[in-house]
Amino acid sequence: MPALTDSAFLDSVAGRLAALPTVRAVALGGSRAQGTDRPDSDWDLAVYYRGHFDPADLSALGWEGEVSEVGGWGGGVFNGGAWLTIDGRRVDVHYRDLDVVEHEMAEAEQGRFRVEPLLFHLAGIPSYLVVAELAINQVLRGELRRPAAYPDKLRACAAGRWHGTARATLRYARANHAPAGRLTEVAGAIATAAVQTGHAVLAGRGEWVTNEKRLLERAGLRQLDDVLAALRAEPEALRRAIAETEARFAAL
Repeated sequence: MPALTDSAFLDSVAGRLAALPTVRAVALGGSRAQGTDRPDSDWDLAVYYRGHFDPADLSALGWEGEVSEVGGWGGGVFNGGAWLTIDGRRVDVHYRDLDVVEHEMAEAEQGRFRVEPLLFHLAGIPSYLVVAELAINQVLRGELRRPAAYPDKLRACAAGRWHGTARATLRYARANHAPAGRLTEVAGAIATAAVQTGHAVLAGRGEWVTNEKRLLERAGLRQLDDVLAALRAEPEALRRAIAETEARFAAL
């Protein structure tokens, strides 16, 4: 059983992370920052550093778990972190390079972003996700500059780009997988396009997204479960499923 209350635990961990060399701020993210957590939810913490960050300093704190190198999670805006167990609690620590974060904030204000692959994310992540974190997360130590609002240029650009990517994903599935009766590939394309459309819908609303976990619910796309549940490995059935998916996207 945990020895500390949640508040005491969070204060202790944030303090130790903030004391690491080059760390300028520590923030709480995920469901616990947004008030949607469950008793078994993990704790997501981000360390914002300036200059060189050495994961060996994090390992030296002695917490049980796995600590990655900088760049160990693909080398993009999500450039590494750690999966830890502290006081009986599951804790994810994310590395955030302040130079990178500030660059992506400036890019987002001009409506510019890129999409990077990341484990556990069907559609990848937009580089403005680190800006979304600044808008939503709770700063526990230090100071962080937050976006004043969802940038108008990003709303227009991201919505259009994500919608276009979703349409292309389904077109490819219709032309190349449905005629061959490839159920798994069509199911994957529908799921991926749904997440892409979820990003588009929320960008159009000016709502920040930090992960895919509740994206379909927020975008009104949960009913696509019915489409996937009815799939059959028959070309015409797969074409109908793609057409129904497109119709549901168009109705949003």
